[in-house]
Amino acid sequence: MTLEHLKRTLESAQVMKKGNYCYFIHPITDGIPEIKPSLLNEVVDEIQRQIQKLGRIDKIVTMEAMGIPLATLLSQKTGIPFTIIRKRTYNLPGEICVFQKTGYSESKLYINGIEKNDKIIIVDDVLSTGETLRAVLSAMKQTNIDVKGVFIAVYKGDGIEQIRREFNIPVTTLVKIKIENDKVIIES
Repeated sequence: MTLEHLKRTLESAQVMKKGNYCYFIHPITDGIPEIKPSLLNEVVDEIQRQIQKLGRIDKIVTMEAMGIPLATLLSQKTGIPFTIIRKRTYNLPGEICVFQKTGYSESKLYINGIEKNDKIIIVDDVLSTGETLRAVLSAMKQTNIDVKGVFIAVYKGDGIEQIRREFNIPVTTLVKIKIENDKVIIES
């Protein structure tokens, strides 16, 4: 796993502050300045390589908004359908409401299109505080959805080990970063 394009573009990403939170701006996590097909393919090819170890997967699940490009291409490449955890309600039967708190905002998320005993993977662009993922995994656990694994393109923060232990689910991150002096630094 080299992911040289992803690492190179992360190292040149702009950093801005939202209150006390350091936010980096990158094509995979923000869709700007643009998502080049070569970058998107590199990230999705690595996730696809990783999920092949998990056996049968019924659905790919992602969170609105920037997990959508990853899940779309991954679905195309694997033939596995995907569904999006949305930021608005549709009031469909079985809809699950999840409270989401991130490093810089709070809101509700709505899960539709997943059924009890579905074997799923969760794919997302970035993991920072882990609170959104924790809320989603709690909801999945309560509804007997079998989460086979979580795949995150960029990991910024700490606490991933706690999520792995708390939910007994493999969480795979492609690149770990930190922000120092308003610059993105690749840690692994």
